[in-house]
Amino acid sequence: MRVLFVTGGGQATVFALAPLATAVRAAGHTVFMAANHEVMPAVTESALPAVPVTESPLRRFISHDRQGRPVELPLGRPVAEQGEFTGRWFARMAAESLPALREFTARWRPDLVVGGTTTYAAALLARHLGVPYVRLAWDAIDARHVHPGADRELAPELARLGLAELPDPDLFIDVCPPSLRPREAAPAEPMRFVLGNRHRVLEPWMYTKGEGLRVCVTAGSQVTRDGGHRLFEFLTRAVREVAPLDAEVLVAAPQALVADVRSECRDVRRLRAGWLPLDVVVPTCDLLVHHGGGVTSLAGMCAGVPQVIVPGADMLADAARRLAGYGAAIALPTGDDRPDAIGAAARQLLSVPSHTARAGELRAEIEALPTPHETVPALEKLACG
Repeated sequence: MRVLFVTGGGQATVFALAPLATAVRAAGHTVFMAANHEVMPAVTESALPAVPVTESPLRRFISHDRQGRPVELPLGRPVAEQGEFTGRWFARMAAESLPALREFTARWRPDLVVGGTTTYAAALLARHLGVPYVRLAWDAIDARHVHPGADRELAPELARLGLAELPDPDLFIDVCPPSLRPREAAPAEPMRFVLGNRHRVLEPWMYTKGEGLRVCVTAGSQVTRDGGHRLFEFLTRAVREVAPLDAEVLVAAPQALVADVRSECRDVRRLRAGWLPLDVVVPTCDLLVHHGGGVTSLAGMCAGVPQVIVPGADMLADAARRLAGYGAAIALPTGDDRPDAIGAAARQLLSVPSHTARAGELRAEIEALPTPHETVPALEKLACG
């Protein structure tokens, strides 16, 4: 069986697909992974054959339309507008990737195409080739409100295929824990989420917890000092607000931001900052504080760690509220910047044992789901028709 995995443009989407791609390859099948040129290192570090499909960086699709004109970011806008905007920029990336994907598959024809939640190029390519299409959710965030924007942006590409909207997948693999799935969610093959991420040479403190509390704070891998999303401000404020817990604070952030984080948080006594492998460090923590990223949320769930979530965008708020409703997190309002809001939520989570207990129950639920290796037969069956 030949399987082509198509990522979503950011390194987190590579690592979300890599565990299943690796399992397919380990089962004796041939696997290639297609991605934007800028995330080729993430693909090769996952030990997968890498096929570049566009030189354009991810931010280009977010900030400009197909004609190269700047587009206004929908920060602070209603969820429906944010969903439309997100669907359109993922669709622009799909449209630019398609020529290279078609050229590649003219030489190497897959039996199956697997794409992430909003990897629309995978759906279009599979229909063009006449092979099955698999959608693999890369997090626990419901993206149904994003797809209509993609349908509108991709109208020319869809028309050439005789379609009015993007086709449904032949198989949907969902990593969202069953207890957190919306009732109206589409039927899916459940799979255990396995966190993939870039690694570094480990030091004992990364996998061994010392005495006292340990808190991990992150704003994701895309955070920058000058971003309009204000994630850097969230990151440093969160560090300062959890510092009075007298906890060891691990700041998972791009290495380029370490000096800035240390400068802004110079009074925090026990601070470690830099690129940290979340699959190693989060299980050693008592609390995870973050911006609502889907992969980060699942990292906390898999580790059985309660979470303080301040969604960086309203699109992320529903998933955060569902996790909070389960009892494994506290979800603050999107962009909440009230003084000590994060610190108060952290203290509540750590002082009420039921939150940690519920996080542990969610971890057990995830561990009971089929592994990527156990999911491979479903792909084999689909490819064989």
